[in-house]
Amino acid sequence: MTEQHILEDIDPIETKEWVDALESVLREEGPDRAQYILNRLTGEASKAGTSLPASITTPYRNTIAPEDEAPLPGDIFMERRIRSIIRWNALAMVMKANRADSTLGGHITSFSSAATLYDIGFNHFFRGNDGKQEADMVFFQGHISPGIYARSYIEGRLTDEQLDNFRREVDGKGISSYPHPWLMPDYWQFPTVSMGLGPLQAIYQAHVMKYQHSRGLIDQGDRKVWAFLGDGECDEPESLGAIALAGREKLDNLIFVINCNLQRLDGPVRGNSKIVQELEGVFRGAGWNVVKCLWGRHWDPLFEKDTKGLLVKRMNEVCDGELQNYKANGGAYTREHFFGKYPELLEMVKDMTDDEIMNLNRGGHDPYKVYAAYKEATSHKGQPTVVLAQTVKGYGMFKAAEAQNTAHQTKKLDEESLAQFRDKFGIPISDEELKDLPYYKPAEDSPEMQYLRSRRKELHGDFPTRRRDCEALEVPSLEAFKAQIAGTKGREISTTMAFVRALNVMVKDKQIGPRVVPILADEARTFGMEGMFRQLGIYSSEGQRYTPHDHTQIMYYKESQDGQILQEGINEAGAFSSWLALATSYSNSNLPMIPVYIYYSMFGFQRIGDLAWAAGDSQARGFLIGATAGRTTLNGEGLQHEDGHSHILAGTIPNCISYDPTYSYEVAVIVQDGLRRMYKEKESVFYYLTVMNENYAHEDMPEGVEDGILKGMYKLKSHTKKTNKKQVQLLGSGVILREVEAAAEILFNDFGVNSDVWSVTSFNELRREGLDASRWNMLHPEAEQRQSYVETCLDGKGPVIASTDHMKLFADQIRPFVKGTYNVLGTDGFGRSDTRAQLRHFFEINRYWVVVSALSALAKDGVVDASVVSEAIAKFGLDPEKPNPVIC
Repeated sequence: MTEQHILEDIDPIETKEWVDALESVLREEGPDRAQYILNRLTGEASKAGTSLPASITTPYRNTIAPEDEAPLPGDIFMERRIRSIIRWNALAMVMKANRADSTLGGHITSFSSAATLYDIGFNHFFRGNDGKQEADMVFFQGHISPGIYARSYIEGRLTDEQLDNFRREVDGKGISSYPHPWLMPDYWQFPTVSMGLGPLQAIYQAHVMKYQHSRGLIDQGDRKVWAFLGDGECDEPESLGAIALAGREKLDNLIFVINCNLQRLDGPVRGNSKIVQELEGVFRGAGWNVVKCLWGRHWDPLFEKDTKGLLVKRMNEVCDGELQNYKANGGAYTREHFFGKYPELLEMVKDMTDDEIMNLNRGGHDPYKVYAAYKEATSHKGQPTVVLAQTVKGYGMFKAAEAQNTAHQTKKLDEESLAQFRDKFGIPISDEELKDLPYYKPAEDSPEMQYLRSRRKELHGDFPTRRRDCEALEVPSLEAFKAQIAGTKGREISTTMAFVRALNVMVKDKQIGPRVVPILADEARTFGMEGMFRQLGIYSSEGQRYTPHDHTQIMYYKESQDGQILQEGINEAGAFSSWLALATSYSNSNLPMIPVYIYYSMFGFQRIGDLAWAAGDSQARGFLIGATAGRTTLNGEGLQHEDGHSHILAGTIPNCISYDPTYSYEVAVIVQDGLRRMYKEKESVFYYLTVMNENYAHEDMPEGVEDGILKGMYKLKSHTKKTNKKQVQLLGSGVILREVEAAAEILFNDFGVNSDVWSVTSFNELRREGLDASRWNMLHPEAEQRQSYVETCLDGKGPVIASTDHMKLFADQIRPFVKGTYNVLGTDGFGRSDTRAQLRHFFEINRYWVVVSALSALAKDGVVDASVVSEAIAKFGLDPEKPNPVIC
């Protein structure tokens, strides 16, 4: 049968019989029974080989029938009055900012389309922090921040000065452009303006809340996670990439509200089709409860007249580009092009004026419809809910922005549109006052203010609000890690295994053990963590409904509802989002957690850098462990897996503390100090450690090196003979430190060169400290000048050579603080698959290249003859014409 035959109704009488039967079931037995029958029918059709629709969508009208709508409580006229004031202040704030400096920018049309969506939330649903449970969590769409500030202004939470300084943050008087917890730590819960990240984080926030509840760590009650996003934002892979998780885990604590104003930043989202229908099919297929809020109550009388379903048919066939045209071009255009297609529809609206047709409102602008949708969303059980609310971008801005392709770039209104806006929303500002764009705030004893405060009191306090403080945790002392500090007594292990042992100390600690959450992206066995499967269990919302095939083994795969490990599958963005939800739990749930996400370092900042930046903004606290790090350590995997740059990326995040340790005791010292800083001292920093899969013996910790480990470098050993007049300083980190140690012995034994070998645990931290010292010196020119920590360590004693398993830029960061000659070796270029020895020769970072670099530096300084360098090159069989690994 052809597709055309499928689409045509070849037997309308039979079709009507089926439809009548379904209507009878709905009428007599209800929607649940109808759903059961439909499921049976589709099952039988599938058995017979009948093609089923790729997605199931409903007609292009509201999901909730008017007679089924939950009634809107409160004073609708008062709420409209307050909403109008908020609209005005949001507009005035952005326009004022651009009058002061046109480069500041700002957005007004996104909030204008979404004002009712937020207003109903603030008045009836978003709960604050002074109740029996913690506040709800709301991921606000970033571009609507002016509207949230405008509400807080009339609540008395923000001042005129702060609104006047919108997007002027440097002097501390202003408010941030978008939601930024780092800049407004008592206000915004989450950073969201990097589109797509809010929806993704919201899903994993809801997931983590269920995890915490299932483990008995906290009673999350009926707290809700709301994510507000735009239909254009759904083009971002992150926006919809994890919705199947939410459906699979039945996250009924999660609500998406998608503002379907049908426009992206430059034009229609789906001009040739229907974004609402597309989204409905996607979300239904993922197991979500879908509530469409498309048409306002002014359409209800027309729907009642539409006994033949012709109005819905017309709505189904009109594409989004035309829907935009109707609002952009007015009532007469809509009469002709929408209703005019069918004479019956034209007859239906013959008694309506063009203005009345223009005022046929969309669901997202109708408080009655929005309230009914939210009530359904918050009461629905067993599924996450998405509300698809149809709105108009630039609503109320008339010809200046309403439904215009240029709406998103609109930052001001012309005088005529501004006056129309004022009149439409009833703002008591005269024509004379209008030019100054004054804010409007009702008197403290006014009915508006009394109503506003009563609604927030009913909902347990201010919103949005962020908890800055939390309880301090008692963390284990360094003595608790004595097994890691003591070394391996000749046994060879990797720093990955050293970290796993430190992790075991943490999970067994009576004080913090339950708070520690190992997080994996399906690589536990790679990192030697499979022993934790049985010990801690893997969290599953359904428990374990099967017997694992390896159940007879000691380290079998154990899932449980109270499992401690989060195994998020092959999903770095999801695993990081879980980490981020836990890393901010101290603020969002008043429950400090210690998330430890261990992953291939190559697939960390490089793959999820935007989320990592959001973690910095969110003031996250926790551990990120970049395993199998380095360009030459993961020797068999090749270019795609070999990391030589993650530390450079980590260094771009101001509150990310990063280390590249070599020995077990370094790992232990760093981890313990991280616990102390983040959970005892409550510093808003997070830690990134790179660990490797190369096995070697680990020595006992030398005495007194703890401070140097944490600052970024310490002297590991020296090779000194008084009669030797030649001296170099050798720096190394990670696994290449051992090559540097070997080079020191060659220099000493074969070339009579003394050396100090330095373990550099963090070039990033050394750079930060050095820059701070340099800045202080510049600003205090007449005071005694400070020395950077690097300068105090090296003190100009001969040329300095650094070799690491990372790009040269990594070690080159400290060049301003190194006196004299400084040679840096590193792994610039694409990785290769080969043996470690071959790779380290290819990238010119092994012991022989360190020796040659050291001799070259001495020759440059006139300490040895250049022929000594040539002698070493020949001795080690190095090819002077070898291709440069940076470009080959």
